[in-house]
Amino acid sequence: MRFQRLPLGSLRTALLALAIALFFAVPAFSIVKLPGVLTSNMVLQRNKEVKIWGWADKSEKVSVSFNKVTLSAKADKDGNWMLIFPAMKEGGPYTITIKGKNTIVLDNILIGDVYICSGQSNMEWVVKNTNNSEKEIANANYPQIRLITIPKNLQYFPVDDVDGVKWNVCSPETVGSFSAVGYYFGRDLYKEVNVPIGLINTSWGGTNIEAWTSKEYVSRVDALKSRVEKAIPQSAEELKAAQQKKMNELSARFGLDDPKIQNNESWSQPGINLEFWQDIDVPGLWEGKGLGELDGIVWFRREVVIPENLAGKGWTLALGKIDDGDVTYINGKIVGQTKDKHDVTREYAVPAGILSPGINLIAVRVEDTGGGGGFHSPKEDLRLVCEGTEIQLSGTWKCRLTPESLKLSVGSANPNAIPSSLFNGMIHPLLNLAVTGAIWYQGESNASRAYQYRTLFPLMIENWRASWNQQDLHFFFVQLANFMAPDTQPVESEWAELREAQTMTLSLPLTGMAVTTDIGEANDIHPRNKQDVGYRLALQALKTIYNKTVLNNGPVYKSVQFDGNTAIISFDAESGPLMAKDKYGYLKGFAVAGKDHKFHWAQASISEGRVIVTSDLVSNPVAVRYAWANNPDDANLYNTQGLPASPFRTDEWEGLTFNVE
Repeated sequence: MRFQRLPLGSLRTALLALAIALFFAVPAFSIVKLPGVLTSNMVLQRNKEVKIWGWADKSEKVSVSFNKVTLSAKADKDGNWMLIFPAMKEGGPYTITIKGKNTIVLDNILIGDVYICSGQSNMEWVVKNTNNSEKEIANANYPQIRLITIPKNLQYFPVDDVDGVKWNVCSPETVGSFSAVGYYFGRDLYKEVNVPIGLINTSWGGTNIEAWTSKEYVSRVDALKSRVEKAIPQSAEELKAAQQKKMNELSARFGLDDPKIQNNESWSQPGINLEFWQDIDVPGLWEGKGLGELDGIVWFRREVVIPENLAGKGWTLALGKIDDGDVTYINGKIVGQTKDKHDVTREYAVPAGILSPGINLIAVRVEDTGGGGGFHSPKEDLRLVCEGTEIQLSGTWKCRLTPESLKLSVGSANPNAIPSSLFNGMIHPLLNLAVTGAIWYQGESNASRAYQYRTLFPLMIENWRASWNQQDLHFFFVQLANFMAPDTQPVESEWAELREAQTMTLSLPLTGMAVTTDIGEANDIHPRNKQDVGYRLALQALKTIYNKTVLNNGPVYKSVQFDGNTAIISFDAESGPLMAKDKYGYLKGFAVAGKDHKFHWAQASISEGRVIVTSDLVSNPVAVRYAWANNPDDANLYNTQGLPASPFRTDEWEGLTFNVE
C-alpha cells in the first residue's frame, strides 16, 4: 500500500509532456542521444548480442566503436538508430565511443551477467535499512558489481527511455541506497562465479502484478479486460478530460469549492454543519467505499454514547491499522497521532475527563500518501474500552474530503489504478538490454486475489520473456514471508493461498523460488533480514544457471497417503534429508482435517525420509496442511542444508480468494 505521491505541479508537468509526446510523433534531435540506461560503469550481458541504440537527426550517420569493433548506421526517418555487436565473453573494462555530429564516450564498461531486480517494497527496501547495515555497507567493496536504479515512472503508454539514471560501481558510497535483496543476491552470486554482475533495480512499493504486465497480456485475463479498457485512455485529451471530470465530481460531492473549509481543523469539533459529509462504512479502505483511487487527507467522524457511571474516567481508544497517518480527536482534543505508518495498530489512551456522559465525538484526520487509504483492520479491532465495558466503533461514520485531497487525488499517481503502467515506464525502456534473468519479490498487494495470481504471475513471466525475446530468461522469486499475528488455531489464509499460487508457478521452466516463511516479522511487512533472502535466491541461480553443486530448495511436497488415522507425506528426493529444527526433534505447523473440512493441529514426526502425521481429534483424515497461515511462525520442517520446507496442502478445497476478482 506504499506509493509515491505526485505533487500537483509534477503531475501537470507529466501530463503536458505526455500530450506533447503524443502530438509530435517525430522527435527532433540536434545531437546524438543515448538512452538513460546506457552509461559509463554499466555491465552488458555476456554471450548474447549487444545492442547500442539511441536517437539522432534523420539520416544522420552514427558510428560506435566497442571492443575493437566499429559499426555504423544511419538514423531512420524518426531519428532512431541501433547497432548490434556480436556476443562477447566476460571481461573489461572497455570504452564505448559513439560518434555522430557529436561524440559520446562511455568508459569502465564490463561484460558479465545482468539481472533485473523487480517487485514491490520488499525489493525496493534498501541496504541501509537491513540488519547489520553499517557493517554490510562498509564491506561492500565490489568493483565488479554494478548497480542502477530505475526511477519511479508511471506511464499510460510504453516509453523507450528513462531520465536521471546512471550505473554505479558497487562501493560503500553507493550500495546503501540500493535494493537490499538485489545487492545481497548479486554479492553472493559474484563470490561464487567471479563474473561481473550488473543489477537493475526497477521496483515500486505496494504495487500489484498487473502494473508490471503489458496491456496486451493483462487483457488476456477476462476479469481484467474491462478494467484495462476503462483505465487506459486512448489519447492525452481523453486523459485530461477524465481527470477533470473526476475532480469536478469530487468537488461537487464534498463542497470543495467552499473557501471556508480551508481551515478544516474545526472538523474535529462537535456541532458543525455536516451538509457535505457523506456516510461511509468503517473499516475498509476507501477505494472500495466509493471514494475511488484517492490520495491525500480525508476526515472521519462518529458519535458515541458514554454511560454516566463511566464518564470522566480514562478509556482506551483502539482504531486498528490506518493507512497511512492519522491525528485522532475526541470532542475536539487530540488523544493520539501516528505519522506515515500503515501497518501500526492504533491504540490511544484517553485521559480522564475527556469523555462526558451522553454523546461524544470521535474525529480522525487520515492522511494517505499513496495507494489504499483508511481503516484496514477487522471490525472487532475498532473499539472504545473502559473497565470491562466495550463500545464497538465499526459501522457507519461520516467522512469528508479536503481541498488537499482533491489536489492530490489523481488516478495516475497510483500505479495500481492503471494496469501496465509500470511495464510501460519501468520495464519497456530496458527491453533492448540483454539479461541473464530476473529476481522478483511481490505478491503482498495481490494476496486478496490469490487464486487469480495463479494466472497473473505465470502470465507476467511469459510476457517478460516474450518482450525481451528471451525464452531462456531465468526467473527467480521470493515466496511471501511470514507476517501478522500467529493464529492459535488452523485458519484459512489469503497469504497462504498466494504462496500456493507462487509455488504453482514453478511449473514454468527456468524458474526458482526462495522460501522465506521462517525469516519474516509478525509486526513488520518489511523484514530486516534481507541477507538470507538474497542468499536463497542466489542458490537458485547457482544451481540452474551456473550448474554449481548446491542444494537450492528445502523439502518440497510430493504426495500423501492416508492409512486409517495416519497421513504419510512424501517429499521430492532432490530436497535432501529432512530435519526438524527443534532441539527435541518435534515437527510443528501440521494440521489435518476429516470430511467436515475442519482442521486441527496434528502431531508429526520424521520417519525414513517421510513425515507421519496424526491427530487425536481426527480419526479419518482426508487432508493435511503445513504452514498454512499468514504467519506460520512455528513451522520447523527443514532439510539438513538448513532450507525450510515450502508451505503446502494436500486438499483442493475452495479458499478465501476463490473467484475473487
